[in-house]
Amino acid sequence: MFSGGPADGRPGVGRGADGSPAPAAPATSAATGPGPSASTRSGAAPLAGKVVVIDPGHNPGNFQHTAEINETVDVGTHRKECDTTGTSTDAGYTEAAFTLDVSRRLRTVLQGKGATVEFTHDADRPFGPCVDERARIGNAAGGGEGADAVVSVHADGSAAGNRGHHVILPALVKAGAADTAPIVGPSRTLGERIQAAFARATGSAPANYLGGGTGLDVRDDLGGLNLSTVPKVFVECGNMRDPDDAALLADATWRQKAAQGIADGISTYLLG
Repeated sequence: MFSGGPADGRPGVGRGADGSPAPAAPATSAATGPGPSASTRSGAAPLAGKVVVIDPGHNPGNFQHTAEINETVDVGTHRKECDTTGTSTDAGYTEAAFTLDVSRRLRTVLQGKGATVEFTHDADRPFGPCVDERARIGNAAGGGEGADAVVSVHADGSAAGNRGHHVILPALVKAGAADTAPIVGPSRTLGERIQAAFARATGSAPANYLGGGTGLDVRDDLGGLNLSTVPKVFVECGNMRDPDDAALLADATWRQKAAQGIADGISTYLLG
């Protein structure tokens, strides 16, 4: 995320709001057919029937639509900017490019496990979506039933020397259109599973600048969490403004490990 207190961010921590399009997963029908396939019965598709929404933080097009993304939206507790451009490394590798790459890799892993995966965007729109719409997409996924889990993929924009990953969990918020009471518990479980699996897969340490070494951070200012009615977390994979973390984030092999770690965490959560 981007520093300086933009949408879905807070001053001093350095986070913001929350390519060609990949083809959508083929539709399946639960109403007809011969029943579960042999692969599903054997456990080769353990996430069959589960719906996961992946929210790639920011959009590469945001840079060309600053007026639109600066418009404010209602996030329950207050109004915030629609979205931000996100941060980047000193070499110019943008958070928007990073989040799309990891999200697409994550989609492939989850689909391989049998999950139905929906994106909030795939760089297939001029900008956004705004943070409130990102929440609504997760709430309405799976044909209106809501996603079983939503993960927003980000990279932080904090100060150099601040290293490591963390997962942002929703605080208990009840104000305006926001009521996170039903999702606080399951979102924490989801976040804890992702944090542990991410650390194993990447070898990355929990953030050394927040969370007290837990790799977890609870926030009440993020519209994407405040307005969610389904379990949702943000994953900050590392700090783009730190040269050591930036080198990892820019490495395709490491990004594949990051995607695998997030997928493993989602899987353990969904499978109980």
